[in-house]
Amino acid sequence: MWTSPRRSPQPCASAMGASSWWTQWRESARRIEHFADIYSQKIGIRKEVLLKTLWGDYYVNMKAKKIMKVDQAKGKKPLFVQLILENIWSLYDAVLKKDKEKIDKIVTSLGLKIGAREARHSDPKVQINAICSQWLPISKAVLAMVCQKLPSPLDITAERVEKLMCTGSQTFDSLPPETQALKAAFMKCGSEETAPVIIFVSKMFAVDAKALPQNKPRPLTQEEIAQRRERARQRHAEKRSAGQGQAPSEPTQDGSALETSPEGGEPKGDEQQVESVTPKPVSQEGDSQESFVAFARVFSGVARRGKKIFVLGPKYSPVEFLQRVPLGFAAPLDDLPPVPHLARCSLDHLYLLMGRELEALEEVPPGNVLGIGGLQDFVLKSATLCSSPCCPPFIPLSFEATPIVRVAVEPKHPSEMPQLVRGMKLLNQADPCVQVLIQETGEHVLVTAGEVHLQRCLDDLRERFAKIQISVSEPIIPFRETITKPPKVDMVNEEIGRQQKVAVIHQTKEDQSKVPEGVPVDSDGLVTITTPNKLATLHVRAVPLPEEVTQILEENSDLIRSMEQLTSSLNEGKNTHMIHQKIQEKIWEFKGKLEQHLTGRKWRNTVDRIWSFGPRKCGPNILVNKSEDFQSSVWTGAAGKASKEASRYRDLGNSIVSGFQLATLSGPMCEEPLMGVCFVLEKWDLSKFEEQGASDKRTQEQSDLEQEGQGEGENQQPQSGCSEPLEKRASPKGEPALADCYGPFSGQLIAAMKEACRYALQVKPQRLMAAMYTCDIMATGDVLGRVYAVLSKREGRVLQEEMKEGTDVFTIKAVLPVAESFGFADEIRKRTSGLASPQLVFSHWEVIPSDPFWVPTTEEEYLHFGEKADSENQARKYMNSVRKRKGLHVEEKIVEHAEKQRTLGRNK
Repeated sequence: MWTSPRRSPQPCASAMGASSWWTQWRESARRIEHFADIYSQKIGIRKEVLLKTLWGDYYVNMKAKKIMKVDQAKGKKPLFVQLILENIWSLYDAVLKKDKEKIDKIVTSLGLKIGAREARHSDPKVQINAICSQWLPISKAVLAMVCQKLPSPLDITAERVEKLMCTGSQTFDSLPPETQALKAAFMKCGSEETAPVIIFVSKMFAVDAKALPQNKPRPLTQEEIAQRRERARQRHAEKRSAGQGQAPSEPTQDGSALETSPEGGEPKGDEQQVESVTPKPVSQEGDSQESFVAFARVFSGVARRGKKIFVLGPKYSPVEFLQRVPLGFAAPLDDLPPVPHLARCSLDHLYLLMGRELEALEEVPPGNVLGIGGLQDFVLKSATLCSSPCCPPFIPLSFEATPIVRVAVEPKHPSEMPQLVRGMKLLNQADPCVQVLIQETGEHVLVTAGEVHLQRCLDDLRERFAKIQISVSEPIIPFRETITKPPKVDMVNEEIGRQQKVAVIHQTKEDQSKVPEGVPVDSDGLVTITTPNKLATLHVRAVPLPEEVTQILEENSDLIRSMEQLTSSLNEGKNTHMIHQKIQEKIWEFKGKLEQHLTGRKWRNTVDRIWSFGPRKCGPNILVNKSEDFQSSVWTGAAGKASKEASRYRDLGNSIVSGFQLATLSGPMCEEPLMGVCFVLEKWDLSKFEEQGASDKRTQEQSDLEQEGQGEGENQQPQSGCSEPLEKRASPKGEPALADCYGPFSGQLIAAMKEACRYALQVKPQRLMAAMYTCDIMATGDVLGRVYAVLSKREGRVLQEEMKEGTDVFTIKAVLPVAESFGFADEIRKRTSGLASPQLVFSHWEVIPSDPFWVPTTEEEYLHFGEKADSENQARKYMNSVRKRKGLHVEEKIVEHAEKQRTLGRNK
């Protein structure tokens, strides 16, 4: 990317305006190689040396014909200014001063031909554009730069091919041999008939149906023109013979109208050249519909119109296809068995993308970018097209902007709900960065990257896709809940341990922050809870995870999903010998990173005992099982073996994990997901359950013996297919103890584990985590103070401030909560009169330091903040807003202090 020179030409910028000059300068900067060619011959210095030393403190010595690092002649201009900018400045100076002689000299020396109209024009921009468009044409410069700088398709590296073919935590060596054989086709990029056709669709974009080439009118042929002319003559002769005189134009057979001249009966003007006809007229319904074109690139083979091809979804697995279809199958491709995420279609329309225009093509060679029509029913956002089903799907595109802001959308008229559903489906297909969800409450939710993206999506929904009036809720900002270590200083920054705490006079903590009576909690935060039928007791403790561990869990979410799939396959009894060695190496490397950061006495053997991740089994929270009776670990699937206890207590363990997943999915503060929390199951007491199970087993055996004695034993088989005694007791027949008034035992375990996790959180210091934007602001020094004022008002924090070299522009890097970002760009532009423009990108999650349940407890806090502590608490404000939106209880009083509300005086 070209950078600006160190010395800016102030005369030109002041004469024509900074914005217009910089636009012209950017265009000229792309043509620098033209100057390098000229001066390399004139000075006698190689072109490569000139281009390398063009920027920086380099000076040319004309006598020695060398480029020097030090300015030998005092006051000499740098190389870039001397060779390039001075030529452009001289042209600008001559045009702005209207020096006709100098302009003619420049035009003559360059061999240009300027029209008389442009030469006499009063606007200097017109003359400059006319000269520069011939002297340094931007189209040729850009095309030459693209040809030189963009890599050829043949230059693709083997590492890039392997990365494209491997999704998630998968490795290239773990792919089937048939899939690995396609690597050679990628590298060769051949156009032979035998080469497999491999096309990657990166996104779908919507165009008007009228803009498609097949729907555009085509020119008439000579035969059609002659037929129309003959019909027009016949009608004109009939009218004249009937004595009706000249009549208005009549429609022809194809629906077009022709005007005839009274003298000759010929069509008026040059109608035979401009008339056109549409072979397949678009229906009225098609006029209002959006057509989708796939933006794709051919990596191998030739894409031909009408060719049958496989559509591979992002979740397609060639391994599953090869398992269902034996090797060397000879059946026709149309008779293949159904495979998930695999479809077959034909390339109906191929387009050459020419800006806004689309040109129809018959075939496209490899290495080229093209548009494909007719895939809207097969491709949602991205897909891989291949002539062989052994090809893996390419990795989907990764976007810098993460969808974080969501709104609920509904039509103003309930009868228009089908149009809204269809419009949101089209919007989801057209925008690769938007997400469309239907929540459990039935709300239709749009998830977008930010305020500007949200507004654009809503406008497209109203005007293009749904074409109805919609109602939009307030933006829904996500939060996360976590716990922290107990603070060592109070809100007045005094050490808590040395202060004498006083009783809290006014207790204002919310009820949900208390652990109910009857639940034992020790001084270390260990919560003991028993199932309603008193058969199982759980001992759970919550511990905050280090920030590094939370970050590692977020970065390896794909690998955690793969581990969960391996564990599920092991539990279901499937063959797991297909686990590749490199995937195992990734898993052990991930485990090593966790062990590296989870050190110390309290984290001893914690990594080996991780039972599950959450929420959704791949989140940044962990469940650790320290119970000696039952050992289970997420690393069991990677090792390829499971203990007998794991298979025996599998169903009960799944209930414990389900309770953990529910607890991490919605925390106790405002029902938001948890982040960075470790739940430790210290003990799992099932002694009463085992005793009850043994007695139930004896009762069941006696009942079976009695039934066999009566000859009815063959009809009393358990309905469950499992052989474990625990599962036999759970069968519908013969379940005297477990079918109690509290429901199934598995459900009691889920509820008990969920409540234990919530109570363990509430006895620790709870905090909210806010989504944060990285905010890059460019502003001049005059408005720097106003920028800081807006940032501080919206809880922003400045991280870095730099001054751009050679200018008076400052680059400010800050972080801003997503909840405070709405209207931020407009406010900062208003406050700075448009001299500062921010750019927001989602960055990370950050803990809000303030405690949402804080009340004064120490003497210093009581004296400093008062007994009510009326100052605004940011975390409490966010928490209450989320609770109000979700319909949860909020502990707020309309009138906090009634004696302060009396403002009316008595007039007696």
